[in-house]
Amino acid sequence: MECPHLSSSVCITPDSAKFPNGSPSSWCCSDEEASSGTSLLRSQNKTMVKLEVCRSNKSPWVCLTCSSVHCGRYVNGHAKKHYEDAQVPLANHKKSEKQDKPQHTVCMDCSSYSTYCYRCDDFVVNDTKLGLVQKVREHLQNLENSAFTADRHRKRKLLENSSLNTKLLKVNGSTTGICATGLRNLGNTCFMNAILQSLSNIEQFCCYFKELPAVELRNGKTAGRRTYHTRSQGDNNVSLVEEFRKTLCALWQGSQTAFSPESLFYVVWKIMPNFRGYQQQDAHEFMRYLLDHLHLELQGGFNGVSRSAILQENSALSGSNKCCINGASTVVTAIFGGILQNEVNCLICGTESRKFDPFLDLSLDIPSQFRNKRSKNQENGPVCSLRDCLRSFTDLEELDETELYMCHKCKKKQKSTKKFWIQKLPKVLCLHLKRFHWTAYLRNKVDTYVEFPLRGLDMKCYLLEPENSGPESCLYDLAAVVVHHGSGVGSGHYTAYATHEGRWFHFNDSTVTLTDEDTVVKAKAYILFYVERQAKAGSDKL
Repeated sequence: MECPHLSSSVCITPDSAKFPNGSPSSWCCSDEEASSGTSLLRSQNKTMVKLEVCRSNKSPWVCLTCSSVHCGRYVNGHAKKHYEDAQVPLANHKKSEKQDKPQHTVCMDCSSYSTYCYRCDDFVVNDTKLGLVQKVREHLQNLENSAFTADRHRKRKLLENSSLNTKLLKVNGSTTGICATGLRNLGNTCFMNAILQSLSNIEQFCCYFKELPAVELRNGKTAGRRTYHTRSQGDNNVSLVEEFRKTLCALWQGSQTAFSPESLFYVVWKIMPNFRGYQQQDAHEFMRYLLDHLHLELQGGFNGVSRSAILQENSALSGSNKCCINGASTVVTAIFGGILQNEVNCLICGTESRKFDPFLDLSLDIPSQFRNKRSKNQENGPVCSLRDCLRSFTDLEELDETELYMCHKCKKKQKSTKKFWIQKLPKVLCLHLKRFHWTAYLRNKVDTYVEFPLRGLDMKCYLLEPENSGPESCLYDLAAVVVHHGSGVGSGHYTAYATHEGRWFHFNDSTVTLTDEDTVVKAKAYILFYVERQAKAGSDKL
């Protein structure tokens, strides 16, 4: 929105002496270096304002009046309290004096550099006549880049010595030379965080978006500047592709401070009404909506990047891939897209019907005979494996009375059988285990443990024409796992495991920890992401 309070609230200029040391995204709430700004506030208002020292470095916001740093509303809310404390003395002044006093109403997120006005209660897109907001934003970005470059140079020196590298991993525990970045929970957004972390570790998919050029979303007054979304903007002013790109770029950059995906979340609210609000949502449903909307936006071109340029890049990426969903191929269908053959046979006349259906993921039932098996070590009966779920999906099935097939030869609905074959495998095979099912009144969770391989998932026996596939083209290695903890779809918590450069990480919102393969295979998987094996390597098959 266009904020009318910038001229009275934005008083600081880009000056390193006024800001704390280090990278802005890791500044602490009420940092001691920011105390001079707080003293300024005290002298202007001729009263003592209590300094809250929580020392949190999560969600730092800098006041654009006095340069003091406080934590955001999702932490301890000291940034808002700083604004509220500044308004109490102002109420005692005369109206003429009040208008001349700095109001401490506008602050800037030190991680995303978006600007927020507490009086407007919304994010701000305009600037002062002198462009002070943009100057502060560019200064913070320069400070962040300088700190990141220095930190990367320091880590490179450490990693050059193998003994020092070992010590780094041992001393810091979960902190490695890669330094994975968590995602802040904005209020029951763990479903989104788990999917974003999983997709960020699918290298070919992630690299495509990270290499896209940054684009502008608005014209006129904000042309040429980086744009920040607000809740009052229309649907035409948002780009899911752009915000998704920014989020992926923020991950794996070495920052130990969790990234806040609020700009992406606002876009999700605007273009995916099902996900508005702060209720717990289904991670698989969100993944499908996300991939579908990314696909549609890439098809039509976005934000000044021509449709022909994107389609040319997509065609170069997909090569021989002919899996198209709703039009031309994009990076989404090129990587996740496969083709199923659906065969239906009439049991009366024997007529066979074949239909080819594109897919981005496969939803697999957990066979009913395994549904009481809640853990790997439980002794009552065999353990359910991923192969059992795949076999149940592709086995010949007789349709029940509610699913009678309309036979064109018999010219009426008849009993029939159905069977799925995989006509074409995708580069990334996404397998969704159906853990939630409806009863008469509730949607219950199937808490069965399903055994899955980390390497060498062999899909050859499920292919329509396995003889036409190469020896390695049907083998898949696990890249990421999404896990649902809890009893129901409307409650519980989502986390993700993913492998990056040979190491497994556990992503639990803002917390990222190094883990091992034994821990991963014990997880009760909800969504599995398998990547097609490229190089030949000896490994066990499923």
